[in-house]
Amino acid sequence: MTVSFLIAGVQKAGTTALYSFLARHSQLFLPPQKEVHFFDSEKVNWAAPQYDVYERFFAARTAGQLAGEATPIYTYWTPAPARIARYNPDMKLIVCLRDPVVRAYSHWEMEVSRGYDRLPFHRAIREGRQRIPVHPNTVEGCHRVFSYVERGFYAPQIERLLEHFPAENILFLDSARLRHAHAETLAAVCDFLGVARFGQPPEPAMIRPTKKRQDLGPMRTEDQQYLADLYRDDSAETQSITGLDLSGWLSVR
Repeated sequence: MTVSFLIAGVQKAGTTALYSFLARHSQLFLPPQKEVHFFDSEKVNWAAPQYDVYERFFAARTAGQLAGEATPIYTYWTPAPARIARYNPDMKLIVCLRDPVVRAYSHWEMEVSRGYDRLPFHRAIREGRQRIPVHPNTVEGCHRVFSYVERGFYAPQIERLLEHFPAENILFLDSARLRHAHAETLAAVCDFLGVARFGQPPEPAMIRPTKKRQDLGPMRTEDQQYLADLYRDDSAETQSITGLDLSGWLSVR
C-alpha cells in the first residue's frame, strides 16, 4: 500500500476544512489524525526510512480507497519534497494558498492563543524573525512556530516542489475559493485525484476559524502595509507559476 496524495500546504489556508471534506468521500481514506508529520520529522533516519511506520496510519483503509493525509508544513519544510518524492515519485500534491498577509496574522493569533509566543504582532514580523534558529528538531531557515513571515514566501516553496514533481501532479488552490466557490473547488479536487465528484458536497459551514483569544484585535494598517510590501514580488511570481488569479491579495484595509 502506498499513500497516493497529500494536502501538503500551506498552514492557515483551509487545509483542515479540506481534510474534513475529503475524509467524507467514500473513495478516499484519510486517517483520523489530520497531521501525520512524517516527512517533516527530523527524528526519522532518512538514510533508511521505515515507511511501514508511516503506513500504519492508513491500516484501516479499505480495498479501492486512495490513501492520503494532510500535513500543511510539508510545502514549507525544505527537505520534505525530496523525501516525499523518494517515497512516491507519483504522489499527487494539493497546495492551498492564502493571502500571505492574512495568513501571517492568523498564524500569529494561533501561536499566541496556544501560549507559544508572547511578542506583539508588529515585533514578531520584524525583529521576531531573528528567532528562527538551528537546533536538533529543525532544519536551517525553518521554524515551526515563529515562521509567520517566512511561510508566506510561496514562490521558492513551489519551485522546490516542482524540482521533484511534474506540474500535473500538483493542484494549487486559492483558499478563498474553498469558501466562495465551494462545490466547484471540491469538484476540481476530485477530478485531480481521479475520483467521483461529490453527489452532495459537504456544507461549507464546516469551514470555521481556529479558536483564538478574544483580546488580540485586528491587524494594524501599518503592519498590513509592511507585509504587503514584503510579499509583493513573491506574490506576483506565485501567480505566474501557479496560474491562479491572486489579484485580490495584499490589499490594505
